[in-house]
Amino acid sequence: MTQARRVVVIGGGIGGLTAAAALHLSGGWHVTVLERARSLEPVGAAISLAPNSLRALDVVGLGDEIRGLAAWAGDGGLRTPSGRWLSRSSAEAAAERFGGPLVLLHRATLVERLAALLPPDTVRTDTAATLADSGDSGRPARVTTADGDLEADLVVGADGVRSAVRRALFPGHPGPVYSGFTTWRVVIPVPGAAFASHETWGRGRIWGTHPLKDGRVYAYAAAVTPAGGRAPDDEKAELLRRFGDWHDPIPAVLAAARPEDVLRHDVHHLAEPLPAYHHGRVALVGDAAHAMPPTLGQGGNQAIEDAIVLAHHCDDLPAYTAARLPRTTAIARQAVRVARLNLMTGRVGTVVRDTAMAALSKAGPALFLRSFDGIADWRPPLGAPPARAKPRAGDAVCSEQTPAGNR
Repeated sequence: MTQARRVVVIGGGIGGLTAAAALHLSGGWHVTVLERARSLEPVGAAISLAPNSLRALDVVGLGDEIRGLAAWAGDGGLRTPSGRWLSRSSAEAAAERFGGPLVLLHRATLVERLAALLPPDTVRTDTAATLADSGDSGRPARVTTADGDLEADLVVGADGVRSAVRRALFPGHPGPVYSGFTTWRVVIPVPGAAFASHETWGRGRIWGTHPLKDGRVYAYAAAVTPAGGRAPDDEKAELLRRFGDWHDPIPAVLAAARPEDVLRHDVHHLAEPLPAYHHGRVALVGDAAHAMPPTLGQGGNQAIEDAIVLAHHCDDLPAYTAARLPRTTAIARQAVRVARLNLMTGRVGTVVRDTAMAALSKAGPALFLRSFDGIADWRPPLGAPPARAKPRAGDAVCSEQTPAGNR
C-alpha cells in the first residue's frame, strides 16, 4: 500500500478547511491544518453562498445540507434610504436563473460543518506557522512551528488578506491596499421584525438586512471613510449617526443591537493580481490569493471554489493557477467596480445611479441577479474527486501522480 502523502494547510478558515476536507475525502493525503487562533470560531458574522460555491460543496458532500439552511423566501432587492424600491427580485428567480438558491448562514455554522469532515486531531489551533521552504520537484516543502518543522508534499496557504505565505512566495508583490471604506456587521435576534431581504444604497453608505434560518437577523453596513477610523464612543452609536434615520427595519435592528454586538473592519483588497497562485509545492487559496471587496459577496465563495479546484489539480499546480487566476482576477475587478458604484458619494451621481438602476430593472432581470451572471453559474471541473465516506490511505487523489511543484 502506498504511503499517504502529507499536506499542511496554513489557516483554518473557510478556504483552508474546504481544501483540507476535499483532499482528505478524496483519499491519498494525510492532512494537517495549522490555525493561529485559539479556536476555529471565525471572526465575522454571516456568509452568503451562491450556487457556484454550493456546487463546489457538493464535491465534499455538504451542498444539500447547506442548501437546507436557506432562509431567503419571497421578495427582496435594492432600496433607497427612504425605503423606495429600486429593484426587486426573489429566491425563485435566482434559483431559476442560476440553477440553485442563494444561502445565507453564519460563518461559524459552515466552519463547524467543514471541520466535522476531518479526522480528530487534524486541526491544530493556537499554532503559528511559517513557510520556511516552498520546495520543488526534488524536495518537500517545509513549514516551521513552535513544536518543530513539518515537511509536506503540498502546502496550502489559506492565511487571509495579510498572508505571510503569499509574502514568502512573492516578496516583490505590493500586498493589499485599503479599499476606501469600512464595514460593520451584526447577527442578532430582532423580535417582531418583519421585512423583505434588502440592500440599501445611499451616498457613500450602504446597509443590508437579511433573515437567517435560525430566526436571527444579519445586518451589515459600509461607509466611505479614512482607514483606521473608530467611533469616539462605540460602533453602535456610530451606526445610529450614519443610518438611524433610514427606512424600517433599520431602526429596529439598531435598537436591538448592543455595542458589543457590532463588528467593524476596514476593507482591503489586492489591487495588483499575483503572477501565479502557486510556487514550488505551495498553493494559495482565498484571500491569500485574491482578496476582494465584499460588494459581490464572493470572497468566501471563491475560496471554496479554489479549494475544490486545487484538490482536482493537486499534482499539477500550474494547472490550478491557470484555472483560477483569470476567473478570480475578473471577479475581484468587478467587485471593485461595484464598490465604486454603490458607495458613490456625489449627490448628482447618486441620483443618476438610482434612476438608471430602476430603469434597468424594469427592462429586465434585477440588477442584483445580473451581477451574478458568469459567476453563480460556475460548476466544478469534470472529474473533481467526490467525497467518500471511508477514504483509503493508498488511494490516488488526482489523475496524475507527479510532483506538485513547478513545471
